[in-house]
Amino acid sequence: MTTSTTPPLGRIVVTYDGPVATVMLSNPARRNAISVGMWQDLAAFARSTHDKPDIRVAIIRGEGRQAFSGGADISGFAEARSGASNARAYDDLVEDACLAIEAMRCPSIALIHGPCVGAGASVAASCDMRLAATGSFIAVPAARLGLGYDPRGIRRFLRVMGQAVAGEILFTAERFPVERAAATGAVAAVAPVEEIEARAAEIARRIASNAPITVAAAKAALRAHALTDESLLATAMQLYAQADASADYAEGRAAFLEKRTPQFKGH
Repeated sequence: MTTSTTPPLGRIVVTYDGPVATVMLSNPARRNAISVGMWQDLAAFARSTHDKPDIRVAIIRGEGRQAFSGGADISGFAEARSGASNARAYDDLVEDACLAIEAMRCPSIALIHGPCVGAGASVAASCDMRLAATGSFIAVPAARLGLGYDPRGIRRFLRVMGQAVAGEILFTAERFPVERAAATGAVAAVAPVEEIEARAAEIARRIASNAPITVAAAKAALRAHALTDESLLATAMQLYAQADASADYAEGRAAFLEKRTPQFKGH
């Protein structure tokens, strides 16, 4: 499946390798900066996964290896983000896409190459895991541009990075190396580009081979506790009970006793 805005404004390209979906931010002329249409397409993809149980994990990355994303495509800001009301409407669009990524039933992995900047950093922080190529960096340059950064996005950074690191990134507007982010736990692993791509593929394969309901229950529980959200916790409890009553649980027990690889169906 490929969805896109007009090519000059970038596009979202989605490809599938069995149960693994790779979502590519494609705007190479602008270091994969995310345009209005791309935000809309990103949110649409994330929501579509709820109706596609065959998708068991999603990898989000930038096209090529030059950048995860240079942030929001500011070439359209004069129109899309001029004035307080337009700025809030634009930030609502960004938040909508980030919330949709967070709410995907399947886990998501941000595969970071090079710059991961501004709203691109919000996309990465919305994913369940972040893996990064050596030499990549995170930056939020809002303070150098004089624009307000959405407090909802800041809450996402706080949750993923912790207050001290989030504060340093936001206050200094400087590049924060992924090697330092890994030391805080915000990035799960850092390795040379070829190795990190292979590792992302292997982690995705392992996730996809596990019982989908159990994985979904774990993701829901992690989100519920991170957000202190009772409704999400109720969802997690429902999925937990569903997993214990599932055919996959019976398959897992049988495969263990028969010393074979289980074949989980997601029901």
